[in-house]
Amino acid sequence: MLFITNRFPEQSIRSRMGRKFTFDLDNNAPSNSMFFCEAGSIKTRGGKKEYTEKVEHIEIMSEGLLGRIRGQDYDQVLIYIHGFNTLPHDALTRAHELQELCDQQAGKVLVLPVIWPCDNDFGIVQDYWDDQWSAYYSGASLSRVISRFLEWQLEMEKKLSKNSEFPRCLKRLNVLAHSMGARVYRQTLIDWRRKNVSAGFPRLFQNSFLVAADVVNDTLDPGHSGSLICEASRNVVVYYAVDDKALNASVAANVKNGNVMRRLGSTGPHMELRKGEGNVYQVNCDNVNSLYGDDKGHNYFLSHPGTKEAGKVFLHIFQCMMRKSVYPADPSQRSFKIG
Repeated sequence: MLFITNRFPEQSIRSRMGRKFTFDLDNNAPSNSMFFCEAGSIKTRGGKKEYTEKVEHIEIMSEGLLGRIRGQDYDQVLIYIHGFNTLPHDALTRAHELQELCDQQAGKVLVLPVIWPCDNDFGIVQDYWDDQWSAYYSGASLSRVISRFLEWQLEMEKKLSKNSEFPRCLKRLNVLAHSMGARVYRQTLIDWRRKNVSAGFPRLFQNSFLVAADVVNDTLDPGHSGSLICEASRNVVVYYAVDDKALNASVAANVKNGNVMRRLGSTGPHMELRKGEGNVYQVNCDNVNSLYGDDKGHNYFLSHPGTKEAGKVFLHIFQCMMRKSVYPADPSQRSFKIG
């Protein structure tokens, strides 16, 4: 498995091709540097596959990672941005599960996790605030990944212009941002536009899937900070559940900021869905969010914990990628409830 991170390693921050890379779990400050790596070996413990805390990864640099993605037999890439209070080995374990679910569906989808620094101290409320700031500041470093990707695209076009037989890379890009990962995603786009263009945004992504998003529910409204997600995507699909206990606690935690707005992952979008770019869809997950993941009803995008079969939310996400459209039978449909 490949991954991208702005989390500090135990080793030097000076990148070198092929060096060992081990996460420093006690340092949750966002690094200005970006590291492009291949994950170490996954272990099987108690019948469950998972990465361990001190597994050694290998740094392969941006050219190596992009070249590997280009050369692999996948039609699409699913960029996975994890939520708060998630340490690297947990993020990689979930990404591995996502990859297995995609492979089971016989779809050529490569999962690429983006690991941003979450806290490792005691006390979930303190973790929440530390992670919220970390998510905000991670945008500055992660926006450089977009710049590097666009530079790489130009390099490939130059090679194609010199050699007509040079194969094009036609892989579609998708984003799955879970929980506070939506804040990381939003801030990454904000930072990139501020530094690179005065208006608009290139349409980089086929689909942006916002699952249990821990951002205010009006963020996708035209003119609001999250509207860039709509500009950068062909489709934006919001998965929400009103009884998501983690997000209900998030509202209470944000009172100290003077912000008591409901979360996007609790209510769905505040906006009229056909406004703005007209590409926002909402999926009500009230009937299934407590069946998967944890007792908070927050991690419901993976498999059923008992049967290990693909969950209904994952299947909806996967079908959207395969169909290239959210509801091809009825293009006017904007809402759906998973039963």
